[in-house]
Amino acid sequence: MTQDIKKRPAVLIVEDEPLLRMDAVDMIGDAGFRTYEAGTAAAAITIMETHSDIGILFTDIDMPGSMDGLQLAAHVHQGWPQVAIVIASGVVEIEKVGMPEGAMFFSKPYASSQVTRTLQDIADRQ
Repeated sequence: MTQDIKKRPAVLIVEDEPLLRMDAVDMIGDAGFRTYEAGTAAAAITIMETHSDIGILFTDIDMPGSMDGLQLAAHVHQGWPQVAIVIASGVVEIEKVGMPEGAMFFSKPYASSQVTRTLQDIADRQ
């Protein structure tokens, strides 16, 4: 692990579709970030509670369980206000009103380069 990767915040990737989650983990890991992954909001919250190095949440909106990605984003924003939030969806058209303040949104399919550039910009600001 290089010194640069150690300085960057880790990214928690929350996606219920295993292949999409695997692609996101590979994309973000290849961009030089440590990653954690979860398939549900409940699992994501458990990871947030146990890993203090997470600085970015990258979440899908449409997920099974009692909490969708927007609710997860609001929960993380409230409990960990220092964590940057990036939301992606291929099903839901979202308005800024439904997202926590400062959150970013990408429509699926998204350009990998655009997402990784955004994550790098966030990391540079943290």
